[in-house]
Amino acid sequence: MAVTGTAGHGPLAGVRVVELAGIGPGPFAAMLLADLGADVVRVDRPGGAGLAIDPEYDVTNRNKRSVVIDLKAEDGPARVLDLVERADILVEGYRPGVAERLGVGPATCHARNPGLVYGRMTGWGQEGPLAQRAGHDIAYIALTGTLGMIGKPDEPPVAPANLLGDYAGGSLYLVVGVLAALHHARATGAGQVVDAAIVDGAAHLSAMIHGMLAAGGWQDRRGANLLDGGCPYYGTYETSDGQYMAVGPLEQQFYDEFVDLLGLKDQAPARKDLSRWGELRESVTARFKTRTRDEWTAVFEGSDACVAPVLSLREAPAHPHLAARGTFTDHGGITQPAPAPRFSVTRTSVRSGPAQPGADTVDVARDWGVPDLLKGSPE
Repeated sequence: MAVTGTAGHGPLAGVRVVELAGIGPGPFAAMLLADLGADVVRVDRPGGAGLAIDPEYDVTNRNKRSVVIDLKAEDGPARVLDLVERADILVEGYRPGVAERLGVGPATCHARNPGLVYGRMTGWGQEGPLAQRAGHDIAYIALTGTLGMIGKPDEPPVAPANLLGDYAGGSLYLVVGVLAALHHARATGAGQVVDAAIVDGAAHLSAMIHGMLAAGGWQDRRGANLLDGGCPYYGTYETSDGQYMAVGPLEQQFYDEFVDLLGLKDQAPARKDLSRWGELRESVTARFKTRTRDEWTAVFEGSDACVAPVLSLREAPAHPHLAARGTFTDHGGITQPAPAPRFSVTRTSVRSGPAQPGADTVDVARDWGVPDLLKGSPE
């Protein structure tokens, strides 16, 4: 496993980002920008952001710097606007209207910096009947139809941690949006507001499925389709030691190799005979129960059968392929995913651990030319 610590810049070197502290998708989006080389200054609030994790372990704050500003104090908004004046991007995750009430809304920020890209991260979006409602990942993906797709047909839908809503439908779309808007701002000098709503992003992720639904190639119920576990050769199977193998040989040539190595070559019913999918599933289930996960991993090693062991979070970094690529890295004693994607010239790295609230006030004040940051600072 790679051990970081060397300097790295990335393709966004020179881009300045102000992150108004929050939890969930906003910090993750800012982390991605920081991983890509941006100078991200997180404006922490006195008392912390409310996430129940020791700041030393909050990996979503890596590669950032932190200052503490009380936006409710008389001089709080002015100190943030001093940063905004020198920034390229701002990221905030408040409910609609809160940033305006705090004195750091888009109009106020654009008055100081017309070229600023103002990124807004919410679950419901800046407008609509639910815009002012509280919510979390699971509610956002529930309304978009994506949660209802996940799980077995005779059991409740399965929550996919907060990966599908917060991070895939939220953070990644915010990053795409602010980078596209930054490209426009640098070409025209005009900044703009990016409204990234998790409901929009999560819905957008299902574009292919909606096309299949319209074409009659997808049933509007879970566990009944090619990619949702309904297909017996696209899913997971328990092994004799209570572990699991993931199976996905969708193409005929990969399927042929799969049933051959599984030992069902002359017994498995035709894979396209949907009326016998239940029988096929029973046969595959029974076979996988005859050996351990490690034994089956050895059987399929080096094949094109599209089979892989289901690893835990602690097991994943040690997998030979991920270890060879440096997919995970160690920094400050914390094993964590390395920055992604990769660049052939402007390489990225984990340059620093999680930013500690207020620890970088002196450096940011100097580097950004904002001496007023030091007013009232504990440093």
